[in-house]
Amino acid sequence: MDLDIPLLDTGKDDAAQQAEDSQVTALKEGEVDDFIDGGAIKETAKEKVRQRVARALFHEHGIAPSDMARDFPVTVGGDGSRMRKKKADIAVFKRGAKHTEDNLRRVVVCKPEPKQSKHVVKLREPEQAEKDLQELKDLLGHDARPECVDGLWTDGVNFFFLKKNVAPFGTTYEHRSGWDVTPESVGSRTVASHQRLRRAEPEMLKVTFRRCHNYIHGNEGMPKDAAFWQFLYLLFAKMYDERKSRGTGKARFYAGMTELFSDRGRTAIRKRIEDLFEEVKSEYIKDKLFKPTDEITLSDKALAFIVSELAPYDLGGTDVDAKGIAYQELAGTNLRGDRGQYFTPRSAVKLMVEMLDPQEDETVLDPTCGTGGFLAETLNHLHHKWQKEEGTFGFPDSPEQQERYRDKLRSYAEKHLFGADFDPFLVRATTMNVMTLADTTGNVFHMDSLAFPRGHLTGTAPANERIPLGKAVDVLLTNPPFGADIPVSDEVVLRQYRGGVARTWTRDRETGELVENFNSQPMSMAPEQLFIQRAIEWVKPGGRIGIVLPNGILSNPGPSDEATRRYILEHCWVLASIELPVEAFIADADVNILTTLLFLKRKTDIEVRNYRSGSEQPYPVFMAVAEKVGVDRRGNVLFKRHPDGEIVTEIVAEREGIRINGDWEIKEFKRTKQVIDNDLPEIANRYREFREKYPVPGVDPRSAGAEVQA
Repeated sequence: MDLDIPLLDTGKDDAAQQAEDSQVTALKEGEVDDFIDGGAIKETAKEKVRQRVARALFHEHGIAPSDMARDFPVTVGGDGSRMRKKKADIAVFKRGAKHTEDNLRRVVVCKPEPKQSKHVVKLREPEQAEKDLQELKDLLGHDARPECVDGLWTDGVNFFFLKKNVAPFGTTYEHRSGWDVTPESVGSRTVASHQRLRRAEPEMLKVTFRRCHNYIHGNEGMPKDAAFWQFLYLLFAKMYDERKSRGTGKARFYAGMTELFSDRGRTAIRKRIEDLFEEVKSEYIKDKLFKPTDEITLSDKALAFIVSELAPYDLGGTDVDAKGIAYQELAGTNLRGDRGQYFTPRSAVKLMVEMLDPQEDETVLDPTCGTGGFLAETLNHLHHKWQKEEGTFGFPDSPEQQERYRDKLRSYAEKHLFGADFDPFLVRATTMNVMTLADTTGNVFHMDSLAFPRGHLTGTAPANERIPLGKAVDVLLTNPPFGADIPVSDEVVLRQYRGGVARTWTRDRETGELVENFNSQPMSMAPEQLFIQRAIEWVKPGGRIGIVLPNGILSNPGPSDEATRRYILEHCWVLASIELPVEAFIADADVNILTTLLFLKRKTDIEVRNYRSGSEQPYPVFMAVAEKVGVDRRGNVLFKRHPDGEIVTEIVAEREGIRINGDWEIKEFKRTKQVIDNDLPEIANRYREFREKYPVPGVDPRSAGAEVQA
């Protein structure tokens, strides 16, 4: 399908396009592609901050790179001091005008990001930064350059905005929570109160989420998990307010430009937000998402800070992937469990969803959902699928697409997306994650998935109605808790698995064959063995499974592990097996363990009988070993390198949708990007090629006459 969004600067022939691409500078070790001017520059600590801010100015504020300059010399001094030149790290000019001091409208001062404590990050108040802010005041000028009124000082962690006010009796500098919308901002956003909401740039949204959490944790002294929940209360209130105020302009989740800096203003913010949160609790009382005792316990100052950080963003219109990344990073850091809950690395989650390829009419379940990584990636996968069908993948969604995709994601999440977890805090975290991405609470049940369909927890009964074993689930994706130190010994649970994996096996001394010991039965089992059986039982015949397992269960020679492997082969077609390096879980979950991603398809009853009778025909299985996952053991990014040691780069297009004179258009800029050394995307490509050559074995559950018994 052709694009229905006009692309600026189109019409180039292939030769012209190749000539343009050839002008993009290749990067060497320690270099970064300058977002403002293009070309390779040295990547210093300060430069990382400047580049992040420059990208945000374009993606969030709609300021074109051509209207920015780096290290622009500005005349400072006067009022008795010597006139001299000082460089603005980023200068923003009147839209389309020459880069002169007369056309200067905004200035940014960037500093290297400070070294942070791993446990507490305390953000500074404006009065604590007065000495640093003097440099910004000098660049803004006193009565000089009267149209240059907005300034930003940042070290990537602290952000201080100043507004210059020129009056007959002197110039003053007012602390602000952000920048006013001015003519050089070519983007046009939805109006909410006095501010315009903006779609978040992924990296800056992560910074914002982290700043909010760090402010509560570091400045309020709250434990990390308590800080996380306070942040989520406000995030939920923000999403609720966006939905209620959509199209009306009557938003309540906002902070006036100066409210953050006065007692009266902070009191007004608290009144609005507390009233809003009471509505939120009432709205979701049936979902039991909030307790009557839940309350916002932040100080006025902290509450105002969080609101001022979140308020400018149009979270409903922000890309699903950007929100998912920001949320998962924060949730994974603060809600790590102690019951074998190793939150799955995002690159592995993405690979598993891509390989199983859920369709929009298929029901997806994660029975050990944690913070909802698989559910979030499923929504992201469908969003990208729709973009590809319309020929707009890689382009920002137009306002019409944003609204349409939001409705489709909401409908899908309500009908087809399911999660469950034993931990009530994780159930709530996943529910809020789904809400952030799909504008609905979805279907996340508090229950013991191993005890299901029995169990006493509140989610068991509704789950029995919506996702009974073997009847409703098309795709199951999960990373179950595993480990010998968390065995399952409850006989009420084990009884369900006695005819499957929960049996005692020995080896015949002469033949070495497995022999069941009917006089004994295991009193405890590793949870991952039980979850294999439960996953198979839960999907429909023909349903697909992606499960993370410790390598031992697939390679250990012991009778119990071999019996588990035989159980898998008896009841499933093995689609693929992908071994991950230890770096995957060390970097993302701080766990030193080798794992395998196992992909299965449940057999029909006839196919199971064929296996038992020995009449099943051999079939090919896709197998791969990932050596690199983009990070080392410390979480540092790894880049691909040429034989001479130089980093491999590729040309990518940075695109942002903006309104110019009322028309929706796309701005595009070619950039050089260093290629991350991650085998998983290539493995996904190879799997697609494998399936083109070797179709998925077994009966197609979508075909006419396919066997459907459970």
